[in-house]
Order: sequence, then C-alpha cells, then structure tokens
Amino acid sequence: MTETAPRLQTGNDALVPLYRRWRVQIFAITWVAYAGFYFTRQAFSVAKVGILEDPAVNLTLTKAMLGNLDALYLAAYAIGQFTWGTLADRFGPRVVVLGGLAMSAVAATLLGVVPALVLFAPLMVVQGLAQSTGWSALCKNVSQFFAIGERGRVLGLWSTNYAFGGLVAAPFVGWIAYGVVGTWRAAFLAGAAVVAVVLVAFAALQRNRPTDVGLPPIDEFRSDVVPPASNAAPIPPRSVREALVAAVGDRMVLTLGASYFLLKPARYAILLWGPVIVIERIPEAGMLEAVVIPVAFGVAGLAAPILIGLVSDKLFQARRIPPAVLSLLGLVAVLVLFVPLTASGDVTIVVVMLALIGLTVYAADAMISCVCAVDFGTSEHAGASAGFVNGCGSVGAILGGLLPGYLGAGALFYGFAGAALLAALLLVPRWNSMPAAA
Repeated sequence: MTETAPRLQTGNDALVPLYRRWRVQIFAITWVAYAGFYFTRQAFSVAKVGILEDPAVNLTLTKAMLGNLDALYLAAYAIGQFTWGTLADRFGPRVVVLGGLAMSAVAATLLGVVPALVLFAPLMVVQGLAQSTGWSALCKNVSQFFAIGERGRVLGLWSTNYAFGGLVAAPFVGWIAYGVVGTWRAAFLAGAAVVAVVLVAFAALQRNRPTDVGLPPIDEFRSDVVPPASNAAPIPPRSVREALVAAVGDRMVLTLGASYFLLKPARYAILLWGPVIVIERIPEAGMLEAVVIPVAFGVAGLAAPILIGLVSDKLFQARRIPPAVLSLLGLVAVLVLFVPLTASGDVTIVVVMLALIGLTVYAADAMISCVCAVDFGTSEHAGASAGFVNGCGSVGAILGGLLPGYLGAGALFYGFAGAALLAALLLVPRWNSMPAAA
C-alpha cells in the first residue's frame, strides 16, 4: 500500500521523521535484495563439487564444461549490465529488479530439477541476465533517496552487500545441499528459495523515488548537501537507446568503465580461484583450510566500502576520484608483493596478504562501480551510467575467471598489478572532477 505525506513546506519539520524512515527502509531492502542475488549466483560454484563426483553427470559436465558454463554465464551477465541500467532509468528500478529476482529463482529451480543436462547452457544464460538486473538498478534506487554530499558514506556502507552475499551464500547453500539434503541439486533449490523470499519482501517494501510516497525529491529535502542547481531547462524523458547514449557520451563515464574493466579481473580471480591459489602458495594446506583462508579476502571486503565512503565524503569533500586512485595504488603494491612474500608458505602471511588485497580491491571497486558511476551519471542517468560501468567490469571479470587456468602465480599477480596501475593512471587526470548536478 502506498504511503502518502504532505508536500514539503518552508519550516515544516513534520516530513523529517517520515523521510528518515523511508531512507532507512529503502537502504535496507535494496541492500538485502542485492545480497540475496548471491544465493542463486553462488549455487553453481557450490554444486560443482558434487557434480564432479556424481557418476550420473560427471562424464557430461566435466571440469572443462563447467568452466565453459561459467564463461557463458559471465558473458550473459556482462551483456545484461549494458541493458538493464537504461531500462531502470526508463521504467524504474522496481520492475527491473522484481523481474530479475523472479527470473533468477525460476532458472535456479530448473537447474536443480531438470534431468536434461543440455538445458544447463540456456539456463545459465538466463541466470546471468537475471543477476545483472541488480546492481545498476539498485544503485539508482538508493541515489533517489540520498544526495550527492552524503552518497560517499551511504553507498560505501550499502556496497557491503556484495561482500556479505559472497561470504554467506556459498556456506548456506552448501550446508543445505551436502549437510542436510545430500545432493548438489539442492544447492540450486536452496538458493531459489532464499531469492523467492527476498522477492516478496522487495515487492512489499521498495519504492522507486520519494515522490512515489508523497515526499519531495531528495534535492529539495537535502538542499544543504546538493551542489547549486544548473539554470539549464529540464531534459525531457528519453528512449532507452537515447538514455544509454547520453550516459556513456560523457568522457568521465567512459573513463570509469575502462578503469573498472582493468580492476575487476583481480577481484574475480580471487573469488573464483582463491582455494586453488592457497594450495599453490601453501602446498601442505588441506582442502578445508584452502576454502577457509580466502575468507580473509571477503571479510576485509566488508570494511573497505565503508572506509572509502567516509574518506571520500569527509576528507575529500565528496570528491570520488582521489580515494579511488589511492586504493588502486595500494592494490598495485599488494599484488606486486604477494608472490615474493607468500613464497615461504606461511599461513599468516597468506591470510594478511589476501586481506590487504580484499581491502584495496573492494574499496576501489565500490567507489568506481557504485559511487562514481551514480554521481557522474547524475540522477537522470544513474542507472544507465552504473550499467555501462559495471558492464565494462563484467567483461573484465571473464578474464578473471579464465586467466588463472593458464598463467602461473607470478605472471597472474604481476599482470593484475599492471592493470590496476593503468586504471589509476586513467583516473589521475580527473583528480579534482566533481559531478555537475545531482
């Protein structure tokens, strides 16, 4: 049921509690929604263990075939990123995210029950397209309730959703699949069940913008943290194609996309190959230890967006590029030092280095893919901008999944360091850039 409230009037403080309540509610439900996507996103990685040991399917779904399915999923995810953001600008985040949650739950359910393995490929494509509905649309949703001057710390805290989702989803669906039910197929069904619950909650609690509940736009409510308004006339609604062209026609958005493409392979290499990397650096480590040690990467990733958001708002007065560049330079240093420092096979050193990689990579990731993309895309094109930037990053993520299978640790980490350095150099000329409008 849509809640109504009187329009903002000079000296009327009655709207403040109501606005605050909706800001908290939108922050919470969008955070839960994106974290929820991970329960179907991680289901396949959990199911792989059982698939490779299941004689009924492992002759068809070989390790190489599972890798091909991963690449297919990531390619669909990248394509979706370029599309869904513009649709969120045009039709609103609500319809896009609800559709994505529904598609994700249905695809995961079918992956868990269909006997025909030939259907895995199209279902993984559907899952990739469904997963890509979340980020850009939800970033836009949050931006409608928080002004530029506060988005650094707000979106920094909000961006902990994907680190949290990556931490808890796999253990949960794995426990259901192997500890409770005893089959890999249950990983898909458990993930689908969680996403179905999230879908219902999102439908009940989410709204696209303050005006949907009778509140004034955020620019009026928080005029104290909004840059002076431009005298330009309002831009009329545009088609999906026009919105995408307008968003990516900005050279700053293109620069962010290029930087994110260079950054994201390092993050996905650790996410998808972390246990293998641990075994290579600590040969005597057991399988369980190899799975647990990379958790340090994700735990540090939870803190990183919060810290960089605070630094951006408080230390750099809402300038987003300086903290992004500093995070990238820190990542370069850690990646260069990883191989020589972990050569001894010391567990503590490996844990510390993975945590430092997580801290720096997630900090830069959150600032570029979320805060910068939303701010420089402006409220009008926040979805298209975030979608384009994340689409570029998702193309890079494909490399993060493939390259560890072909390169040794030295070439891999030094290559990622070089890419992160190039990303920083692309952003340095924009050091003092500020978005033109909210």
